[in-house]
Amino acid sequence: MEISAGGRLEVRITAADVGKRVSVRRWTEHAAEGEKFTDTIGVLTSWDEGVLLITRRDGEVVRIAENALVAGKVVPAARARRRGPAASYAELSRVAARAWQPVEREPLGEWELRAASGFTRRANSALPLGDPGMPLDEALTAVRHWYAARGLPAYVQAATGGEGTQEALCAALTARGWQREVTAELWTGELAPLVDREPGPTAPEAVLLSRTADEAWLRRYQRKGVSEVALRVLGGGPSVWFATVPGETAGDTPAAIGRLVVDGRWAGFAAVEVDPGLRRRGLATAVMAALAGRALQEGASAGWLQVESDNAGARALYARLGFAAHHAYHHFREPAGDGAPGRDG
Repeated sequence: MEISAGGRLEVRITAADVGKRVSVRRWTEHAAEGEKFTDTIGVLTSWDEGVLLITRRDGEVVRIAENALVAGKVVPAARARRRGPAASYAELSRVAARAWQPVEREPLGEWELRAASGFTRRANSALPLGDPGMPLDEALTAVRHWYAARGLPAYVQAATGGEGTQEALCAALTARGWQREVTAELWTGELAPLVDREPGPTAPEAVLLSRTADEAWLRRYQRKGVSEVALRVLGGGPSVWFATVPGETAGDTPAAIGRLVVDGRWAGFAAVEVDPGLRRRGLATAVMAALAGRALQEGASAGWLQVESDNAGARALYARLGFAAHHAYHHFREPAGDGAPGRDG
């Protein structure tokens, strides 16, 4: 918070700072004693008619009355990363998109419309990485028509919390009634320390790597009834590998699995799953280390993965392995019941 030489709080932001990252403190008259001041940090996405909208790192849009402000300042656009590989949002979003490829895609200006018969939101959402070539409302109408023609709900994937992310777009979608259904984070980390980790006493003797997801791997994969479309998505990417820790006896469902996509300096980890009865034995770490070793052999040096915000177990594991959050991303679903083309939600 801004504090003057005399010790007073000061508001040092104006409507001209829309689009910048700010830190503000507001006064809440009817809050309990000791809770009357609330601090908010995020991107100032609007300041109209006496109301500020601030989009936080997690995508939440906070409304603040101008007359409730007691302090405010512009802060750096993004916190400097203390560890891990440096990367922009634009670079990582494109790498992540190449690692999870849809069956069908079509450009809308610099946006990309993606479809894969409904298999995962990532492969069935619009990815806005620039100018759609038309006003936003027209672009969103085009998005909705494109997905309606395929019998799918329209989603837009947008990000917050990093340098070059899309707080303004997230706020605009929210203002237009698009519903944020899922929030996840993209984490990054170095590969070499992961490979160099000493295996624990219960680590598996071998992690098998293959270019294809066989029937055993698919039995462990959490998405049941995998279709041909899903297999195309799983197998798509620049250099794809599947890891398997076999079960105790031949024919058993694997004890653990994982998926890797190597793309230049980046290695993307996904579908790291362990038999619930065999957790806390180092199986996930062994899978990650084996895949990281393969990625190093192919020239990669940095890793990334995606984890939902409510998956506490996975987040704790990845933090122990040296990964840290880079940015958050969200899937916004079109408004329901407002005359959407061909469907009401």
